[in-house]
Amino acid sequence: MTEKGKILKSASVIALATVISRICGYLRDQRIALLLGTSPIADSFVLAFRIPNMIRRMTGEGAMGASFIPVFSGYLRGNSRQESWQFVRRLFWDLALLLTALGVAGAVFSKQLVSAFTLFGASNFRWDLAVYLNRIIFPCVIFLGLAGLGAAILNSFHEFAVPASMGIVFNLTVIAASFGLIYRPVMKFAPEAYRSPAVALAAAILIGTMLQFAIQIPSLLKRGMSFRPEVNFQDSGVRQVGKLFVPVMIGAGVSQVNFFVDTVFATSSRMPAGSITSLYVADRVMELVLGVYAIALSTAILPTMSHLAADGKHGEMKHTFAFALRVVSFITIPATVGLILLRAPITTVLFRHGAFGERSTMLTAHALLYYSLGLPAFAAIRLILPMFYATKDTLTPTKVGVYVLAFHVGLNAILLFVFSRYLWNAGPALASAVSAYLNFGALVFIFRARFGRLGGRGVARSIGKMAICAASMAAGCLVMARSLEVDSTQHVLGQVARLTTMIGVSTAIYFGLAWLIRCEELPEFLLLLKRAEPSTMASPDFEA
Repeated sequence: MTEKGKILKSASVIALATVISRICGYLRDQRIALLLGTSPIADSFVLAFRIPNMIRRMTGEGAMGASFIPVFSGYLRGNSRQESWQFVRRLFWDLALLLTALGVAGAVFSKQLVSAFTLFGASNFRWDLAVYLNRIIFPCVIFLGLAGLGAAILNSFHEFAVPASMGIVFNLTVIAASFGLIYRPVMKFAPEAYRSPAVALAAAILIGTMLQFAIQIPSLLKRGMSFRPEVNFQDSGVRQVGKLFVPVMIGAGVSQVNFFVDTVFATSSRMPAGSITSLYVADRVMELVLGVYAIALSTAILPTMSHLAADGKHGEMKHTFAFALRVVSFITIPATVGLILLRAPITTVLFRHGAFGERSTMLTAHALLYYSLGLPAFAAIRLILPMFYATKDTLTPTKVGVYVLAFHVGLNAILLFVFSRYLWNAGPALASAVSAYLNFGALVFIFRARFGRLGGRGVARSIGKMAICAASMAAGCLVMARSLEVDSTQHVLGQVARLTTMIGVSTAIYFGLAWLIRCEELPEFLLLLKRAEPSTMASPDFEA
């Protein structure tokens, strides 16, 4: 099987688990929105949740895999299995100690932590409740970090199904806590001033992260992992991962930091009440597309790129990047168009229930418009970062990330203080989108200057064809949006039927035209949809 086929097969496993996870994630967010709406309590809960969630995205999804996999790949090639697993065991327990200290400190200093992320005051949400909820949630960083390391270990062996399924377990745990049979008894344990379903949801987040790590233990043991305690911060492999970790965390997490910067600015009194929650929900809708395809491919190509870089095959590595960028663009470009044109009916169908009323829907749809503009860039960043990490260059993405973060903060301030009356709650979303394009452009320019052309002409030709297909799809979207209007007065099944029809016909137009003009990404994308065969997943011990 070709390298492309292996990557697509691996990505299909991740994509399948991610689709299920995102569906569960939607049900989770819908349950939370139904219980809390965009109330001050909802904003307090989202703020408390996003603080450790930002750490998860930076350390679990980004820095951990990117700093560990290239080092571990080297161990598997040049050292015995006993030495390789000794390095992993030491890293695990070193990390466990550091994360425990971080988790305890975050809970103890919850007031200071929440204050740091509410620079503009707390007039639109309950600051004291956010502090209380953060104390419950924050220790989850211990298990999130360990789960991230477990996922990186399994990914090194091209085992993707179990790590990709962690989100399913987490979301089901929170969904269970959203039902009265569970949240009513749990909230009674909280002080009277803080009794709310949000308390039970916060406890479920902590339990869910514990389960995320627990489900990986059988697979880790099967691969040869031992959990015998062994702390050694002086181990050469541990030190190498440590040197890579901090800069990779900044480079890989810059988009996540940008999202959290959005939350900081959303607390301003210039922003309408409910801005924090509406930005969060809009981000979640956009992440559905980003998570299924971009994250799946970026996760699948990192081990492959690490092996290619170790062999000095930079030409093949660049070819792998161009291929992945084309496949992801084939989905993100029409998805961007669809989210922009159908943002209102999508938000209505997915979230307009219970306390999530008309105003909440308008706020979320408005933020979704501007987040969607940056979707292609958000996805492309996920693909170019593994090229730097595979070559063990962590400093360059860090420098770029710092400059882009500074630009993002400045742009957010300008949009807030100058254009807030025009952008309403969408200033942070627009700032994130613009910053993402700047970040990707800078990384491409630097990598191309060092290693030569990245196949930009071929990618540009492909994107041109995609743009033609997307433009035709947009015309169909506009016609159907006028004839199949979705509103809250309709029965929920009628809303779903109308939205499904609009999405289905639009998708048919796009894929039909792509087939007519022979977009080479179409058969590659169809291969991505096929279920992976376990026999094709070669372990790095035996095959590069």
